This record gives sequence, C-alpha cells and structure tokens, in this order.
Amino acid sequence: MKEGTAALADAARAVMRVAHEHRSADDIEGSAAVRAIALGTLRWYLRLEPAIGRLLTRPAGGMAPAVHAVLVTAAHQVVYSRNAPQGVVDAAVDATRALGAARASGFVNAVLRRFVREHGELLARLDADPAIRHAHPRWLVDALCREAPERFEDILAGGNLRAPMTLRVDLSRTTVAAAQAACAARGIEARPLEGYEAALVLESPVAVEALPGFASGELSVQDAGAQLAATLLEPRPGMRVLDACAAPGGKTGHLLEAAGGDIDLLAVDSDAARLAQVAGNLQRLRRRARLARLDLRDPASLAEEAPFDRILIDAPCSATGVIRRHPDIKLLRRPGDIPAFARAQQAILATCFARLAPGGRLLYATCSVLAAENGRVVESFLAATPTARRIGEPRQLWPGVRAATDGFHYASLTKTTPT
Repeated sequence: MKEGTAALADAARAVMRVAHEHRSADDIEGSAAVRAIALGTLRWYLRLEPAIGRLLTRPAGGMAPAVHAVLVTAAHQVVYSRNAPQGVVDAAVDATRALGAARASGFVNAVLRRFVREHGELLARLDADPAIRHAHPRWLVDALCREAPERFEDILAGGNLRAPMTLRVDLSRTTVAAAQAACAARGIEARPLEGYEAALVLESPVAVEALPGFASGELSVQDAGAQLAATLLEPRPGMRVLDACAAPGGKTGHLLEAAGGDIDLLAVDSDAARLAQVAGNLQRLRRRARLARLDLRDPASLAEEAPFDRILIDAPCSATGVIRRHPDIKLLRRPGDIPAFARAQQAILATCFARLAPGGRLLYATCSVLAAENGRVVESFLAATPTARRIGEPRQLWPGVRAATDGFHYASLTKTTPT
C-alpha cells in the first residue's frame, strides 16, 4: 500500500472512531502525518461534512461509517492540504478498499470527483452560516452568540487555529532568560509572554524530550492561562492544600513550587490512570504530595481530612475553552452534557468548601467559556452557602485569534466564621 494511501486510511479510521463511535482523539495512533490529517479533519469536520452531504443522493446515516469518514477526510485534504486533488481522490479510492469497503470505491471516486470540481461554490454557499463557516456545533455557536455577542466570531475563529506550545519555567530552579537561552542553544526559538512571569512560547512545537531541562523538571508544558491558578491561589509554606481533580498534575507541581517551602498537599482524582499521571509528573519535577483516588461528588469523600487552607478545584467541564487543542470536542460534546457538568461542579464545590478552613481560599477553575459552568455555578453556590464569600472579581480568559491563552474561568472564594 502506498504511503499516502495508508496515511489517509489510518486517518479516516481515526475520524470514524471520533465521529461515529464517540471516542476521544487522544486514542489516535500512528505517525505524525496520520495525526495531522485526522486532527485537521476533525477541526473542519462540521464544515466539510455538510458540503459532502450536498453531493449525496441518499442520507449519510445509511452509509458505512468507514466510507463516510473517508469522504470527509479526503475532502479535508482537497481543501486544506497542498496535495494534488486527483492524487487525493486516487488515495481515497485505495483507502476505501484498504478499509474493507471495496464495493464502495466507485461511489467514493464519483463523489470526490464532484467535490473537487464543486467545493468552492458549495462552501461559499454553506459559509453564510457561521456554525458551518467556523465548523463549530450549532448549540455552542448559539450559546456564545447569546453570552458573548461581541466576541463570539473571534472565539470560533480562534478555535480553528493550532495552539502554541507554551512552557512554564520553574522559577525556583532557573530563570526565564536562562531557559530561553538554553532553548536557543538547541535551535529552539522561544519568547517570553508578557504578563506571565514564567511562560515561554515556542515558535514551533517540539518533542518534550528535546526541551533542555524538561527531564529534570526545570520546564513543563502548560498553557499560560493554566499557569494563573497557582498565582491566584497564593499557597504559603506550612499550609494544608487540596488540589482537587488534579490530573495530569501540572497545576499540582506548580502549587508546590509557588508555595516557596514545604506544604502538605493532597492531590485528588477519581480515575486511577489519571492519578498515575500525577505521580509521574511529580516524579519528573522531583516534588512530593499525597495522592488519593476519591470521587469528590461524594460529600463524605474528604470527611477524614482536616480543614485545608487552600483548595484548587480544576473542575471537570465541557472543555469548550481548549477546542484549539482538542478539536474532537466539537463532535464529542452535546448540549445535554452541560447541565450534567454543572451538577457535578456544584457537588464537588460543596464537598471541597466544607473542608475549607475559615479565612482560607478556594479557587474554582474551569477551561470552559460557558456561563452555565462558570458564573452560574458560583452564583448558585454563593446563594445557597451563607459562609461563602467571593474574593475579588471572577476572571474569564477568552480564547480567540489573537489570544495568548486557552479559555479559562477563575473565581476565588473564602469562608467566613458562622455567626
């Protein structure tokens, strides 16, 4: 099998698993080329799939998933790659056979030949709809149009850009300038990010193994927006700190660094495999914390723990603020997921706040851009909890075309003494 055919077949298989089997793109295996084709197709799937649909004489739902995935994946290559369109069509026909759908190869050939001829006109008509133009699910476009009408187009456009690779420098071990120089010595171009004291943004992504100081913990890969968590929480030596929903452990390590001395930190996650990621990160960073597998939706899960001075809740959410990094979210997330996330967020917030010491600080964080998971969750909790008070104003980082960070929401709370 030709290399191009094999890559297209493997990428179509990955697209099928996300679009038809609702599996995460994190499971995509294969070469860099396969991942690039698959992720690019997922990024633009909701623009390409309607265009392909206009060329079909029968509903796509009756088509074999592998055939449908080949059509959309090849359409991505026609529109977004430099490959010769006819070469893409030929590779798609061969990929259809490789995927066990040889009987559909003639059909694939005919549809894609039409797509090559007509896609400019097709897309021009379809792009009048912003949901199709920006390849985002309509429910999310509608929500953003209501909640952020002045910026929703920018958020959607930003979701289709490739996210930069951002590093966090461990300032207890080195400096940003020294880390930048070490990168430059290896031919890695990096620049500091204004307003973020420990951030370095790479001009081009590299394998983490190539980063000077990564293996020894001097550098970590972490979006600049995520780096705000430790700054906003302000841990101090001697404090008891809870990192709820801690995986994969980037914020855990940053909290231990930011404290500037020994703290008793408990890192919690409900999933054993994800908790193992935290352990691995801490080992690389040469830092220590207690680890516990707990479901913090259970009010009794922290019953045996003494009160904490600081609590970070990086709550499970829709991840609508990190679509540029995870384009599969566009296909995997459903509008009905948002109320379910909000219920879980409320439960986790209640469990954790019950173990916050009076005068302590709790930082509620999500990587969502939806008010239902952010402001409304916090406002509802404040209304139901007499001892809860907000500290300062919530902070919403919006993703976008010129945004330096992913989308994050932060809200700080404290506990008053009951009267």
